[in-house]
Amino acid sequence: MDKNSRIFVAGHRGLVGSAIWRELERQGFDRLIGCSRQEVDLLDKQAVEEFYAEIKPEFVFMAAARVGGILVNDQQPASFLYDNLVIQNNLIDGAWRSGVKKLLFLGSSCIYPKMAPQPLKEGSLLSGPLEPTNQWYAVAKIAGIKLCQAYRRQHRCDFISAMPANMYGPNDNYDLQTSHVLPAFVRKFHEAKVAGAESVTCWGTGSPLREFLYTDDLARACVFLMRYYSEEQFINVGYGSDVTIRELAELIKGIIGFRGEITWDTSKPDGTPRKLMDSSRLFALGWKPQVDLKTGIRLAYEDFLKHYI
Repeated sequence: MDKNSRIFVAGHRGLVGSAIWRELERQGFDRLIGCSRQEVDLLDKQAVEEFYAEIKPEFVFMAAARVGGILVNDQQPASFLYDNLVIQNNLIDGAWRSGVKKLLFLGSSCIYPKMAPQPLKEGSLLSGPLEPTNQWYAVAKIAGIKLCQAYRRQHRCDFISAMPANMYGPNDNYDLQTSHVLPAFVRKFHEAKVAGAESVTCWGTGSPLREFLYTDDLARACVFLMRYYSEEQFINVGYGSDVTIRELAELIKGIIGFRGEITWDTSKPDGTPRKLMDSSRLFALGWKPQVDLKTGIRLAYEDFLKHYI
């Protein structure tokens, strides 16, 4: 992949896709291609094939997906399974048919079994039952990994897969019905501060452990992998350490300046007890994250104030 390569970033307006786009621009790639939902419906196979035929990309970053937190995953299991299967099937098959040189598929740490040994190693995939609250999304992502592996074996395609930790950063989703835990906390604590509320209620016990990776770090990893990684086995992309949800809430509370109390609604689900990625394979290749959690949350909050208030 060089500066003159034609590069398609699927989902370029989303949390991860926009970060990949920014990183490619930062590194001097100027033949970038994106498409909105209005321009190309990724659920429409013919539309995707026609788009590929028109733009003729050499490299594809797959950051397009239906995503959301525990609540919306539980409410819309059919949509999360079907839509993600169709989107990734269309993009991966279309890439092969149009002669794409290399494709990077992005999955999620939720692909791992609920009780897999920690930290999560790539070899733990399919070694046990999934977390029920997001199994639909996880099954789709597992299928995407396997599809890339199948196209490598059958068609000799240079299709690779990366599994990031929990993401956050600019262009995140702050809708309390569909967002992930970190952006949901940012919005909750900000609104409570503005309203002068005495307390904020958070889901679960606060005991689960989660690893968070700033999107610009993931973007750097994605470009790095597109240049230097070419294996059938997918690779983890994490920060390297985790925090409890309770610690996360206290950290965000302090950054935002909310002075009230935090209460925990233990009637709500916790999800998987822990999700810490073993990113040693990636670290051994020479990539490391640059943005610590406190700095990343401050940057995310600045973006929230700028674009969502």
